[in-house]
Amino acid sequence: MSYQTLKRVLGESSLERKCRFAFGIAMLVLIGGSFYIYGSFTENQYKDEIRNQNLFTGRHLTSSLLAKAHWKGLETEPTSHEEIEDIWQDLNREEIKGIGTKLVDLDTAQRDYQEVIDQLLEEGEHLQPTPSSGRYDYQYLQVVRATEVCLGCHAYKALDVKPVVQEAGALMAVADIRFPEQSMLSFSRAILISSAIFTFSLAMLLAYFIVRYVIVKPLKHLKDVSDEISKGNLNLRSDINTGDEFEELSHAFNRMLRSLVHMQQQLRRVNEDLDAKVDQLAQANMALFEMNRLKGDFLATVSHELRTPLNSILGFSEVLDTSEKLSNKQHHWIHNIQNSGKMLLALINDILDLAKIESGKMDLRIEEFSLSDLLEGVVSMVRPLAEKKNIDLDYRMDAALPLLRQDAPKMKQIVDNLVSNAVKFTPEGGRVQIEAEHDKDQLLLRVSDTGIGIVESDQELIFEKFRQGSAVRSEDDWAAREVSGTGLGLSIVKELCRLLEGEVSVRSELGKGSVFTVRLPVYLNEKPAMEPDPGLSNKEPERVGKSSSAFLETTAVQYD
Repeated sequence: MSYQTLKRVLGESSLERKCRFAFGIAMLVLIGGSFYIYGSFTENQYKDEIRNQNLFTGRHLTSSLLAKAHWKGLETEPTSHEEIEDIWQDLNREEIKGIGTKLVDLDTAQRDYQEVIDQLLEEGEHLQPTPSSGRYDYQYLQVVRATEVCLGCHAYKALDVKPVVQEAGALMAVADIRFPEQSMLSFSRAILISSAIFTFSLAMLLAYFIVRYVIVKPLKHLKDVSDEISKGNLNLRSDINTGDEFEELSHAFNRMLRSLVHMQQQLRRVNEDLDAKVDQLAQANMALFEMNRLKGDFLATVSHELRTPLNSILGFSEVLDTSEKLSNKQHHWIHNIQNSGKMLLALINDILDLAKIESGKMDLRIEEFSLSDLLEGVVSMVRPLAEKKNIDLDYRMDAALPLLRQDAPKMKQIVDNLVSNAVKFTPEGGRVQIEAEHDKDQLLLRVSDTGIGIVESDQELIFEKFRQGSAVRSEDDWAAREVSGTGLGLSIVKELCRLLEGEVSVRSELGKGSVFTVRLPVYLNEKPAMEPDPGLSNKEPERVGKSSSAFLETTAVQYD
């Protein structure tokens, strides 16, 4: 089993199963290792004792075997070679209490014990494990040599006694004694294995009860309490009285639960307060909506009512200006009336434009046109004012700029407002430059001047309605004395740029001039009218839009 498989199996098991598995592996290793070490040490001691015992037994059995061989020979008094061979075979077939004994002649010893014959001849005896498997486990070999007593019989061939030797110390035979494994060693191994199995089983049984009742039971109780709490039973509490870390965990769990209940009650009270405030804000929003609706109606109505008499004033002033009976001073007064009327008419037009943009009823009239013609027209209209102040007014544009697909009147209104502001707030002898570039599918239009500039803190405020920069509001500045305005021009520019899927930005430094940059798409796709301002509702601005549209059409006819 690989590590990943074992990790996956344990990771998907319960805590009780993991503990039992881990404890079982640990106990198996510890108990098995300890019993193996003890068994190995004990078995080595037993083997040493068994070796000494086998050597002792083998020596005495060799003497008994020789005595028995002589006894049988003397008892039967063999007279032929065949009878002597039968005596040898009878000795080799006998066992003494499960121990195999036999005497081997020299030729057989040289053939069967050739691996240990040299050591055997040198030491006289040898004990080794049996070469082949069988019922015996140990083999004892001892060399039988002739003594002075042996020469009395074995030195004479006439007696027909084997083997025949001529001198004392000569090799006569080899005693082969084989011992089975001692029962004490087998019993010791059985005891050790049985003890290991019993100890492991008892340890696993104890581990089962310890894990089940000491670890798993408190955790299961906490799990049951958590499940009941998740179902909404917040009055239930954990009750563990074990006097250990689980009891501390139970107390901590109950404290956490009480804190959660307290926080829930606080959140409920806060939600109730928020609901009340939301109701108040909704009522205030309805009031603001009603005020905004009244404002739109007021602007549409008042602007319409103002333009009718204003057109009459402008018309009658033009009629009076053609009279030859008036003096130069009277003609000058009439020109002042006309200029003031035109300024008031422009202000009313700006207010109506803003009302129409905010209501979302400003329609787009997309067409192809040349930017050069548009800039030429704007420069021609503003040039008289620039020449009056000795201001250098010019424009440059990219020769590779294609025909634009945009709303030409609204673009002209954007450029006209920016250029008019630049000329207004540029002192005599200054310069106003218009630049048009083509950046992929975007048109970059810059209007730069060498005018009074705008402080950094006011560069975002100038695009709001009825707001002007600090330099314009300064009482000591020449612009505050000579230039007047309502602060609607740049707010109209911003709204028109947004309507045409573009944007306007400014970069200015006080006393060094300003650069207004307009970024518009070269090709504008057809789209519905602009979405209404967030300050207006989706339903009510329709009345304002209709009133403003009707008023603009009426005014356009009268003014034209």
